[in-house]
This record gives sequence, structure tokens and C-alpha cells, in this order.
Amino acid sequence: MTRLPHVAVVGAGLAGCEAAYRISKCGVPVTLYEMKPGKKTPAHRSDAFCELVCSNSLRSAEITNAAGLLKEELRRMGSLVMEACDATSVSAGGALAVDRARFSSYVTEKIESDPLITVVHREITEIPKEGVTVIATGPLTSDTLAEDIVRLTGKEGLWFFDAAAPIVSFESINMGKAFFASRYGKGGADYINCPLNAEEYEAFVDALLSARRAELHDFDERELRVFEGCMPVEVMAERGRDTLRFGPMKPVGISHPETGETYYAVVQLRRENEEGTMFNLVGFQTHLAFPEQKRVFGMIPGLENAEFLRYGVMHRNTFLNSPGYLARDYSVGGERTLFFAGQMTGVEGYIESAASGFVAGLNAALAVKGEEALIFDDVTVIGAMAKYVSEGGAGDFQPMNANFGVVSPLEKKVKGGKKARNQALAERALAAVDRYTKLIKEFYE
Repeated sequence: MTRLPHVAVVGAGLAGCEAAYRISKCGVPVTLYEMKPGKKTPAHRSDAFCELVCSNSLRSAEITNAAGLLKEELRRMGSLVMEACDATSVSAGGALAVDRARFSSYVTEKIESDPLITVVHREITEIPKEGVTVIATGPLTSDTLAEDIVRLTGKEGLWFFDAAAPIVSFESINMGKAFFASRYGKGGADYINCPLNAEEYEAFVDALLSARRAELHDFDERELRVFEGCMPVEVMAERGRDTLRFGPMKPVGISHPETGETYYAVVQLRRENEEGTMFNLVGFQTHLAFPEQKRVFGMIPGLENAEFLRYGVMHRNTFLNSPGYLARDYSVGGERTLFFAGQMTGVEGYIESAASGFVAGLNAALAVKGEEALIFDDVTVIGAMAKYVSEGGAGDFQPMNANFGVVSPLEKKVKGGKKARNQALAERALAAVDRYTKLIKEFYE
């Protein structure tokens, strides 16, 4: 029996690990290159694979939400990332959140114990010239490889800045002022709520607007552009005094479980780990200087003496101008020797990155085996995201989260409003996914 050649996967983030696992499941040997622990980006801390550098939430778990539907699509098709999520989840109401350390450890163990995956801890500084390769180095691609990618594409590299929220210890939260509650009475009382009255809110906004921001270091020379879906809280405050009250500090649907009292604004904290010893400030991505974070966020009732286990940080994210360059299987020009995956393709978010790795890895394996590419229909979220990356939308290309706007519309209108429409979209997508799942299993046999 002729041994199939190795596929090279560069980068062991969500996209890279999903791609490597998918290639292995197809019976194709894969070499996974990861520069950690020898070299790390400014945003990375752990030596493990699939490190979640921003939030520990993968957003909605409901299939009537596009992000939730994408999770179920991947789950049904055997995604490693979804397997890890389900094994390491923590309570988060209607969202899917994970214990980030256990999540990374789960994926790392799976990858390192796979007999068809060879892990090489080495920085790749240029794209391999031979064989089939999947580049999944993510939004924090090292400068040397990024320069080689720009030379290859012949296009100016695109990029934006991203930010992460701070994490505090549970024991340092003043639960005499804060309280556990659900929103609208839905799900469990999984979030800690820190309520503010009008006077406290106005004082907080004043302090936030005047607070000193951290330096950008080696990113100073670049024009600052922030992705809308991960905007620093201080930038939101600059857009208007009530912006936060209609965003991450929205009080609607939240009341005190004992008194029924409602509030002018509310800051929510979400569990970071299974033990519930760490909580992050939901929607509070920030680029404030560390001492300023402690001072300003300490003005939030309940966080007066908060112990910050991790301060918020900002880092540069890079992505390709993918439309017209990447095909719907994430290959360059449809040639099927070089694939890209992850946020560098223009998908935005953890689960979207994993989905792109799934598609790229599967199709890289099919290319090696001499099989035709598998293009997912845009009735599915996984297929619609691939189509968006390949074709783009109106205006300049920008990173995109999973949403029903990119999914092919229903052929007929559905009565019952948005929820009924989304349910119909989900049922149509999962029917297609079930057909893909049967087809994919044939590739494994």
C-alpha cells in the first residue's frame, strides 16, 4: 500500500488543530508546526495548543442564532474543537463558554496522541514551496511569515487591532453589592451582576474617558483600526455617553432576584473556569494602562477591591484580502496545494476559525487523495462563511462573525417572525449537514 505524503499545517490554534485533526481522520499523515513554546506573540501566555487569548465565550449555543447553529453543524460533523468545548464547558446561560485551561489541554492531548499527527515545535518563516500546506497561523502571525504571505499574495496585507477583557478573582468580588441572576429569567443564574445607578454610571463614564491608555509599542507606526465586534470599552464610551448602557452595560432584562429592583446600568461577569474562581468582565475589552484598569473598573459597585488575575490587553490582528484570492475550500486560487484557515482569512471568532480549519483540512486531505473538493452549500453557516471569504460583500472586505445575513435566504417566507425564520434556516442547514456528514464518513473509510 502506497503511503500518502504528509500535509503540512502551520499553527496550532483553533483553525490549525481542527485542520490537522480533520486531515488525520481522513487517513492522511500531517505535520503540525507550532512556534510555541520557543517563541510567543505578545498576546500568548500558555504553551498549550488552542490558547484562547480573548474571551472564554464562544457566544450563543442556540441554533436559532447563527453562531449557535455553526457549533451544531461542526458538532454533527465530528469537530475536535466542539468535542473539546462540550467536554470543558462552564455555566454561561444561553452561551457556550469553556474553562480555557482545560479546553487547551484537551485539544493538546488529542493532537499529541494522534498517531498520524507529528508535532514540530519550530517557527516557520516562509511558505513551503512543495507539497500541500495549510497556513493557520492566525491573526497574530509572526512578522517574518506575514511578510512572505504578502509577497506571495501580491497584495497589501490588511490588519486591525483586537482587545481582551480583564479577569478578576471571585473571592475579591463584593457580593454584598453584586448578585447572581439570569437575564429575562432565561437559563441559570450564571452571571454576576454589578448594578449602577445614574450617578455611578456618569462618574464611571467620566473616569473611563479621561483614563490613560497603554502604549502600542511596536504597533505605534500603524493606523489604529479596531474590529467592531471586539471594540475596547473606552472607544465605545467615546461614541456617546449612553453607548455603554445600550451595549455591554445594558440593564434590560436584569433584576435583583430577591427584591425585583431594576437598574440604570449593569456590568456582567462571566465564569472563566469550572471551579468558578475566576470571572471576566463581559464586553469590557480594553486598552487602558494596567493601573488605570484597576482604578476605573474599581469604581464599579462590587469591584472596589477586585483582584485582577489578568488585565485587558490590545494586540494586532492580521488578515488577508481574501475575496477573489481564496476559493470556497480556502485554497489559494483553487489550486489545492496551499490553503489558509482561521482569522487570517477574514472569518472572525473562535468557532468561525475552527470551521474554516475544518473545511481547509478536509479539502487538503481530499487533494492529497486525488478526490474532488467538497464545497459546502451556503444554506449552512459553515458554507456561507466560506463563500463570504471567497467572494466578499458590499464595500471593503472586513472580518465577519457568523450571522444569518450571509446565509442563503429561505425560498419561502415563514410566519412567526424572526425566531420562526431562524428556526427554519437552522432546520434547513442541519438537514444539509446530515447529508455532508454521511459523505465525509466515506472519506474516512
